Amino acid sequence: MVMLKCAFASVYHRAKELKARFGSFLRRQDWSLPCLSYKGGKPRPSLEECLQWRESFERLLSSKHGLYAFRAFLISEFSEENITFYLACEDFKRTKSAAKLLSKAEKIYNEFIGNEAPREVNIDHETQEITRANVSHPTLSCFELAQHRIYILMEKDCYPRFLRSTRYRDLVSQLTLAQQKSKCQKKA
Repeated sequence: MVMLKCAFASVYHRAKELKARFGSFLRRQDWSLPCLSYKGGKPRPSLEECLQWRESFERLLSSKHGLYAFRAFLISEFSEENITFYLACEDFKRTKSAAKLLSKAEKIYNEFIGNEAPREVNIDHETQEITRANVSHPTLSCFELAQHRIYILMEKDCYPRFLRSTRYRDLVSQLTLAQQKSKCQKKA
């Protein structure tokens, strides 16, 4: 009986992981060159903007194009839940209606933190318990600790990998070439 429970738990956790990964895969678009795969003449980032992303993680997140590129990178690594949770918390903090706080808090908790969360983020047990208690009586800061932990995780782990990634380096290279080509055409 104990072996059966352990086997079921293992299968259950694997199914949960596959569900989260498959869900991200279904939401994928064209990730071959983030920020350059714009259709319909939408603007793309400048070389200067892309280079500013190296200055700080905050600078990357404050850029619309940077956030898009970083999210695409996380999707390619099957860790999109981190940025999605972070952004959900940012949206939650802007909630104006006290009546919506509880439902939004429960939705975020169930999606990212709860025991059977389909997109569970990697936070320690203590942070999980503090957040669970906070959600029972939500305030605009009830996810602050968990959000901070995920921010630090992304800043220390995902952000450096993003900057070293082929995708980011290719983007900078292509924008450098485009800028050089533009300067040559202006001189001619």
